[in-house]
Amino acid sequence: MTALSVKERVAIPRATMPMLDPAYRIHTSEEVNLGLSQEQAMVEASRCLDCRDPQCVTGCPVGIDIPGFIREIQQGNAAAAAAVLRKTSALPAVCGRVCPQERQCESKCIYNKMKKPPVAIGWLERFAADAERLAANRPEPERLAPNGMKIAVAGSGPCALSFAGDMAKKGYEVTVYEALHEIGGVLKYGIPEFRLPNSVVDAELDALQALGVKFIPDTIVGKTLSYDDLLAAGFNGIFVASGAGLPRFMGIPGENYINILSSNEYLTRINLMHAGTPGYATPVPRGARVAVIGGGNTAMDSVRTALRMGAEKAFLVYRRSEDEMPARREEIEHAKEEGVELMTLSNPVEYLADERGHVRAMRVQRMQLGEPDESGRRSPVPIEGAIDEIPVDVVVVSVGVSPNPLIPNSIDGLEVTRKGTIAVDENLHSSIPAIFAGGDIVRGGATVILAMGDGRRAAAAMDEFLKNTN
Repeated sequence: MTALSVKERVAIPRATMPMLDPAYRIHTSEEVNLGLSQEQAMVEASRCLDCRDPQCVTGCPVGIDIPGFIREIQQGNAAAAAAVLRKTSALPAVCGRVCPQERQCESKCIYNKMKKPPVAIGWLERFAADAERLAANRPEPERLAPNGMKIAVAGSGPCALSFAGDMAKKGYEVTVYEALHEIGGVLKYGIPEFRLPNSVVDAELDALQALGVKFIPDTIVGKTLSYDDLLAAGFNGIFVASGAGLPRFMGIPGENYINILSSNEYLTRINLMHAGTPGYATPVPRGARVAVIGGGNTAMDSVRTALRMGAEKAFLVYRRSEDEMPARREEIEHAKEEGVELMTLSNPVEYLADERGHVRAMRVQRMQLGEPDESGRRSPVPIEGAIDEIPVDVVVVSVGVSPNPLIPNSIDGLEVTRKGTIAVDENLHSSIPAIFAGGDIVRGGATVILAMGDGRRAAAAMDEFLKNTN
């Protein structure tokens, strides 16, 4: 591409992501966003001003060389762009799809100061990673010679995979244990295929296996394998990334009625256990009127999934306004395009059942926004007497999760916080020398990219620790 002046670069409009038509996509699990073409990607890459002090990099929790990989795309070299990404990211095709770039790297882009849309860093990351995945020959991964030390990883979500990739590159023999029957953690059970296809996750797992990472499913660390078992097997270090798989509920009357379930259970049954897919007998409640409680990305995934499971009406019940929703703006817009009704400034206070114990309605308290809370968002305040009764036949509760307590409760001497998370220092080192931890089991809840950042930090810290103690 011909070199452009700064003025010419700034004048280029941001790319538009091609996507499936809403009327079609609500009847299929096909991925909504179709990805940029090479021409679109090269034009979008040419918008990058290649700043001397690229603040976009400071906004990336895994420290990707963003100007470097974008520069390669601009020159038409997608393979080289992917190689730049692989230096710091184990999951670029995943991150390009599900990371909140608008709050991370893109929020730091200099275009924001010009009141212009930032460079589409996430879409370009996806483009480069997809080009690598679809290429006839993938390059051999670079790794140091084996150092003779073994590392065990509990969990196979984004934090665990990021850690495993970095440790394998450093020469360690890494074994990842997953409690479920498929590797991938939340990437497989929590995120629908219309947002993150399983084929994309599988390709990233293949890349890690090429580095030498071993994956063992159907193994529960803390139950089928104890901490002592791992030590006896000769592991020099253990990384706990078991996530936050314990769903929260609101504690309101009627929450135990039939067809009220957590988003974890709902999405796991559909995404991982193929409920609703021909040939699979996994049960899952379907309804004509499905309500999802919450305003995060998991709530959006759940309500959009309900449409694809045949709901005639799917609505999101959220106690704050749309502006306060923590979900990605893209996901909110996609949901609205698909016909999801946003019932904002509303909070369920009771569920009602029919004579068989199945939920038939919910009583909803109307809210208004008061003063900001500790997070800076305005607190919802009930409007006295403003309670509506809404007919529903399925309710999915998506109001947060708590850390998985199995591993913290199974290891004597492992320090745990009052919230049930594993206590760690600034290097993600626990109270037990051989154990490091990161992701949701430490944070209590995190995005994919923050979890991956923890994995990279923990790998660097464990490597340093083991070098100094062995």
